[in-house]
Amino acid sequence: MPSLSPTTLRARFVEQVRVTAGGLPSTYWLLWVGTLVNRLGSFVVPFMALYLTRERGFTEVQAGLVIALYGAGSVISGPLGGTLADRFGRRIALGLGLWLGAASMLFLGFSHEPMWIRIAAFTVGLLGDLYRPAVAAAISDVVPPNDRTRAFSLLYWVVNLGYAIAVPLGGIVAQGGFLILFVADAITTFIYGCVVWIKVPETLTQRSPSRSLLPSPVPFKDTIFLAFWLPNFLVALIFFQGIAVLSLDLTAHGLGTAEYGLVMGVNGVLIVLAQPFAARITSRWRRSTVMAMGAALTGLGFGMHALPATVLLAMLAVAVWTLGEILGATVNPSVVADLAPPHLRGSYQGAFAMSWGLASCLAPVIGGWVLGRFGGPTLWGGCLLVGLLAAAWSLAAAESRRRHLEQMRAQHVGVSASVD
Repeated sequence: MPSLSPTTLRARFVEQVRVTAGGLPSTYWLLWVGTLVNRLGSFVVPFMALYLTRERGFTEVQAGLVIALYGAGSVISGPLGGTLADRFGRRIALGLGLWLGAASMLFLGFSHEPMWIRIAAFTVGLLGDLYRPAVAAAISDVVPPNDRTRAFSLLYWVVNLGYAIAVPLGGIVAQGGFLILFVADAITTFIYGCVVWIKVPETLTQRSPSRSLLPSPVPFKDTIFLAFWLPNFLVALIFFQGIAVLSLDLTAHGLGTAEYGLVMGVNGVLIVLAQPFAARITSRWRRSTVMAMGAALTGLGFGMHALPATVLLAMLAVAVWTLGEILGATVNPSVVADLAPPHLRGSYQGAFAMSWGLASCLAPVIGGWVLGRFGGPTLWGGCLLVGLLAAAWSLAAAESRRRHLEQMRAQHVGVSASVD
């Protein structure tokens, strides 16, 4: 087989980049670059437990309570941010959310008393993610319906790319003092807000008639949306076991901290390498099939942690559930965008974000209880069963969602032609 010349390889690379990232509007790329800047400075959350125990003298239990308060704030953040995006516009919601998020990060960094630290942690959870539904809604507004899956996939990729760089960079920065982490995090968030305010136009063309700041109940009265939301919430509960209790189980079976870092590194590396191409690979499949495969692989991957805790087997398990994470992240936001009426895109994206915030709160409680009372094999076996249940649920709900989307296409021009 003849070897390819450098010119041919360069041309093929350029073509692959064009197919993967070409044709998306400039507003999308402004949000994409802003997200990258913001995530490159996401230092605080990964180091919060370490900061609280080493710098502020909290016990592990007390630190866990503070982190739970952060998660409780994030549960409210999604619906509230989505409401702001629908009531007052994407640009105001983005700018306000990012600037308030930056201020809340400084509030936490300069808080010293335990009571104020707890209040500040809840505030960071509430305000720090306030902008996310507005980003998703703005992308739904400006990206052509049939390109949304690709656009959201690339956004998820850059979030993880920024996070993968921020964590080791944060470890280096923290050597100069933890306060630098808070200030740097706040600065990058503030810069993102400035980029939005100066460069990003308002994308909302049909405002919600209501001016109430109370989150809209419409998404949770939408049975078709709930049939999508609930299995994805189950998958999120599984996924957060990787953050909540997986380290406890693996280290209890003899893996050291360096080995655990190596195991978890598979997640970030695989996402960075595979996520940009996921939308192209899955574009020929029904979205319900992709969601079901994502749920099943997530459950299977966590179920594999019940096997002997060797480094190679643990890395393989992480690789399997990471593939499930990639599949879900590729199609889920585009399904939400299609199910939402144009004037409620923020509220629907906020309700979807709420599922992840709620799962982040409940997963440590459920996982810790099952692990402590029944052991690792029961926990990971339960994850496998829940993943298979979510996969079956996604497939069972597909036909009714398909009929509903056909009706939506007849009423709105912003619904993609993707087949569920």
